[in-house]
Amino acid sequence: MEEFIEDAVLIKRYINGDERALSTLVNRHNSRISGFIYSKVNNRDITEDIFQDTFIKVIRTLKRGTYSEEGKFLPWVMRIAHNLIIDHFRKSSRMPMFEGSDTFNIFSVVSDDELDMERQMIKNQIDCDLNLLIEELPKDQKEVLLMRIYKDMSFKEISDNTGVSINTALGRMRYALINLRKVIDKHNIALTI
Repeated sequence: MEEFIEDAVLIKRYINGDERALSTLVNRHNSRISGFIYSKVNNRDITEDIFQDTFIKVIRTLKRGTYSEEGKFLPWVMRIAHNLIIDHFRKSSRMPMFEGSDTFNIFSVVSDDELDMERQMIKNQIDCDLNLLIEELPKDQKEVLLMRIYKDMSFKEISDNTGVSINTALGRMRYALINLRKVIDKHNIALTI
């Protein structure tokens, strides 16, 4: 029986020229990543294409030496796959666009109640990503953001509920959005395209 080698060790070996280490990584995570892609695109050929594109990006990043190991290889690969899935839907014109432009319209995904299954899955993924990102905000910023966006409260109502001035509530909202953008950029998340 072959000994189990951590992902981090395999990545280091691959970066140092051991091509077999990458094969081990691909085989180890193949079914999980393929299953994830297939659950979104529901097509074997497209799944195979996106899987290959995902690992091309993984290889490029590893070869460039820009991958930072934090014991999160699989989540990182899943994020790449997720972004490629969104790219696929965008290219096949099955994503909602702003009228008269080729810009992805996140608001129509978030607000449209008549979503077909594809768009519903993407909406769910975006909602899930947003919730995770919001959790990373400082408590006071998170509180204002949730009241404003999810409870549709005015800044006057937020001010009354939190016991701070309207200007402080506005400032917290502004910083929440700035910090959210930083987290999105840091994790390379495709929420707006």
